[in-house]
Amino acid sequence: MKEFKSLTKEELLQLKEELELKYKEAKEKNLKLDMSRGKPSPAQLDMGMGLMDALNSNTVLNASDGTDCRNYGILDGLPESKRLMAQIMEAEPHQVMVLGNASLPIMYDTVSRSMTHGVCGSTPWYKLDKIKFLCPVPGYDRHFAITEYFGIEMINIPMTLEGPDMDMVEELVNNDSTVKGIWCVPKYSNPQGISYSDETVRRFASLKPAAEDFRIYWDNAYAVHHLYDEVQDHILNIITECEKAGNPDMVFMFASTSKISFSGSGIAAVAASQRNLDWMRESITLQTIGYDKINQLRHVKYFKDIEGIKAHMKKHADIMRPKFEAVLSILEKNLGGLGIGSWIAPHGGYFISFEAMEGCAKAIVAKCREAGITLTGAGATYPYKHDPKDSNIRIAPSFPSPEEMAAAAEIFSLCVKLVSVEKLLEQA
Repeated sequence: MKEFKSLTKEELLQLKEELELKYKEAKEKNLKLDMSRGKPSPAQLDMGMGLMDALNSNTVLNASDGTDCRNYGILDGLPESKRLMAQIMEAEPHQVMVLGNASLPIMYDTVSRSMTHGVCGSTPWYKLDKIKFLCPVPGYDRHFAITEYFGIEMINIPMTLEGPDMDMVEELVNNDSTVKGIWCVPKYSNPQGISYSDETVRRFASLKPAAEDFRIYWDNAYAVHHLYDEVQDHILNIITECEKAGNPDMVFMFASTSKISFSGSGIAAVAASQRNLDWMRESITLQTIGYDKINQLRHVKYFKDIEGIKAHMKKHADIMRPKFEAVLSILEKNLGGLGIGSWIAPHGGYFISFEAMEGCAKAIVAKCREAGITLTGAGATYPYKHDPKDSNIRIAPSFPSPEEMAAAAEIFSLCVKLVSVEKLLEQA
């Protein structure tokens, strides 16, 4: 089929009639498929059930330093859990604190702490007239929700295939003292699956912030979430690069096992300079007597080290890969060459990002919902849930089966075609 934009009005009307008939048939199938969030499937969760057997009533629950994990003590992580998370994050154990069960609360607390008490002795943000955060878009909705909650102004930074537009980042960070941070998902980004290039990481590390309390929020959520053995993205270590550039305090790196072991019952960590970690400890000491050391010990006994993590994640990839490939092959078959959408085939992560024609995303998501396919709300991948072009749609293939994903992708493609034709007829 020719590109839709080259069709005459009569051809578009005829095509619309055909597509509406197919859409009516699709709705009659009464499908109920949820692709709204990147949830691990039951099969992935089943793979981690050995965690439940890693400890029992006969296990000696002592850490490698002799700490009794059943009791108080050890605020920022067992030595062995620090080593494990450091290996995942490609950091050093002394740079790591292992805290709760997920990384999102650590990020929230870090922003909250900055608001009320300032960053490492700087003026608390609540005392300032204006605070800004940079937000690579499309991006992670929960990041944006945190900064919106605290009333922080968010500025869109367009993503490129190399990462965020660094010309724009440098201009704003280096010249505007109200810019206090930037959200980053540097590897297999949410939702596009883009990994930052070496040049992008080095440019981040070499920033010269106008604000002494500027920090990069480096959410390395998909550090080990590859889809393929032979093609795996690698990014430079931002902490090492910041040290080389003379900016050791400029970054917080976050990670967790939420999509490795059990979602909501994993272990999470932050890696940063000693100055930053000491600053965080000041309030953590007041927040908690200590985090769940038994869960930390359980993870270490089960996974042991990075090789255990890699072997486990290879099994995850075997489950995830057919779902991604089902979606990508159907998008190419049904929409390739039509000029009504584009997408990236990621090497890892949890999402596929689809760019529809401008002004079409909300309508596509609504039509999918009518046909029983639930997607992340259009606009969710932008601050304030406002996509200025109304074009980005996040597809989360992880939870349904490959067969369900194929069925969903067929209906999604149909909705893209139908909405695109309607848009072109409006413009005719």
